Amino acid sequence: MSISLQKGQKVSLTKPGGGTLTRVRMGLGWDAVAKKGLFGKGRAQSIDLDASCLLFDASGNLADQVWFRQLRSKDGSVLHTGDNLTGEGEGDDEVINVDLQGVPANVTQLVFTVNSFTGQDFSQIANAFCRLVDETTGQEIARYDLSGAGQHNAQIMAKVSRDGDGWSMTAIGATATGRTFQHLLPAVSTHL
Repeated sequence: MSISLQKGQKVSLTKPGGGTLTRVRMGLGWDAVAKKGLFGKGRAQSIDLDASCLLFDASGNLADQVWFRQLRSKDGSVLHTGDNLTGEGEGDDEVINVDLQGVPANVTQLVFTVNSFTGQDFSQIANAFCRLVDETTGQEIARYDLSGAGQHNAQIMAKVSRDGDGWSMTAIGATATGRTFQHLLPAVSTHL
């Protein structure tokens, strides 16, 4: 059963029958809001949202990053499946796979961000969501709705943190401004 997360809500990533998750997939999906054109006809926009995963150590230092220009973490535990430039199609438009057991011991938090590389703000984006899926079963664990009007063009979606022997996920949902993850680092640091 999936949990629909609210901003600031935390969910443990332990399996219902016990044990912890070992492989998760963070999916990002979106659609462009049709712009009113001549004679009231709507025309589709080209909106390029980008998902990124930022790996931080216990001191809050950026240890590695996975984004459209670096699709794999240095150790191989985090893998971005590729850049979707339009959001067309059903389901997840961009996917980041994480082997939680392979994440280096010095990494204590994974922060997932989304930004509009083409610069449109979120008032022009519909049906945006991020979701966490148990890769071993294909079951959706948690979903966070990112849609909503706003003048921001980026969002700090969620973080996955070491929690004892396992991991937990916290929905952040903080708005930000920036076309790549580098622009978001000052805003991300406040959530570590």
